Amino acid sequence: MVIRGRRRVGKSRLVAECAKGRKFLPFAGIGPEPGRGMTAQDQRNAFAHQLAKHFQLPSMTFHDWLEAFYALEHYLTEEPTVILFDEISWMADQDPTFVGKLKLWWDSVESRNCPWILVLCGSVSIWIEENIIKSTAMFGRISLRIDLQPLRLPECGEFLREIGFKGSVYEQYKLLAVMGGIPWYLKCIDPQQMANENIERLCFTPGGLLEKEFIEIFHDLFSPRGTLHRKIVEALLEGMKTVKEIREIGNLSDNGAIGKGLEDLIISGFVTKHAQWSLKSRKPAKQSLYRLSDCYLRFYLKYIASGHRPSENSYGFQVESLLLQNRELLCEAIGIRKEDIVADNPYLQTQTKHRKGCQVDYLIQTRTNNLFVCEFKFQKRELGTDMIEEIERKIERLAVPRGHAVVPVLFHIGGVSPELEEERYFYRIIDMEKFLSG
Repeated sequence: MVIRGRRRVGKSRLVAECAKGRKFLPFAGIGPEPGRGMTAQDQRNAFAHQLAKHFQLPSMTFHDWLEAFYALEHYLTEEPTVILFDEISWMADQDPTFVGKLKLWWDSVESRNCPWILVLCGSVSIWIEENIIKSTAMFGRISLRIDLQPLRLPECGEFLREIGFKGSVYEQYKLLAVMGGIPWYLKCIDPQQMANENIERLCFTPGGLLEKEFIEIFHDLFSPRGTLHRKIVEALLEGMKTVKEIREIGNLSDNGAIGKGLEDLIISGFVTKHAQWSLKSRKPAKQSLYRLSDCYLRFYLKYIASGHRPSENSYGFQVESLLLQNRELLCEAIGIRKEDIVADNPYLQTQTKHRKGCQVDYLIQTRTNNLFVCEFKFQKRELGTDMIEEIERKIERLAVPRGHAVVPVLFHIGGVSPELEEERYFYRIIDMEKFLSG
């Protein structure tokens, strides 16, 4: 099995939970220390130490990974066993023969038909993609692959209820707008504090658990190319951009490095690629847009790094990112079947001589020629009929193909006035509270 996913998303915990009822043998690579890289022998020594601890053995030393793997096999029994190689990119660091030797050993293990499961796991998804998933040595040997995603909104709501958080729906969304659905971040919430207190303690207090998390992410995942990746995410701070715009904002050279950097960030779960499309032809556009989709990363760059506390109006864009990670819930709430969707994404219509520019929070085009224009509103106050004028101005700019209907949809958190409901302008008015209740 191969499991990859964003740092802190719960990969190791998932394996440990699934291993219940079986013997569980976790081994973890050790991360590089500041100012000192780890050698291949350092990693083998760490493996030897963990092996000795699992089986209560005296200290041992391995000078080759095959020697280490066969030593592990020597102590395995016919008992169903789950073996976890966690942070495998670190484990394999500095030894280009690691994957080949792992393949050689596992081939010999498989021939014995023993009830053993080997799980390869790590946060450095780029390394796993290039060295395990795309490796010819591993071709045909991966029985199951999991790209572990953050918790969905209903699961986040359940998590908050489980820890006893008493805040309002608005308070819950405020926390999730910073932390996304990352279990380790949510676990840091103090249920005896409201959202602002938790955010202040975790993000803006020296030594807070999320104050330096960004630095650790970039050191662990992208070193030594972290400077490029940081410039890319900073260029995406204020919204979706093309590769050309990223290059210009970051003052980056046109040498292909941006494309590789974007691929790294997408695989790692921090950036999403939004395919623009022609509403008329329904075909993909030549240029794609890239979006900083990770809630914490954007919050860190926008507020923690600058030391500027966010205002109450600052969380709207954060919540938008959170909702777009849960788009299947959005479509279900509207009543759109997955098979009826032609394309769905945040939509940016560029200005030309013949049309005005506009941006839609979330646009869904269906096979039945409907364009669902979705607006997200994260406000405590009740929304009034002025919302109609706001959406109308946006729709007037949208180049709607002949034969298509525009269907406005409103997602809100603070309620809507009776007057707005009576207008029956929106096809659906959806209270986002329902997403947290499951």
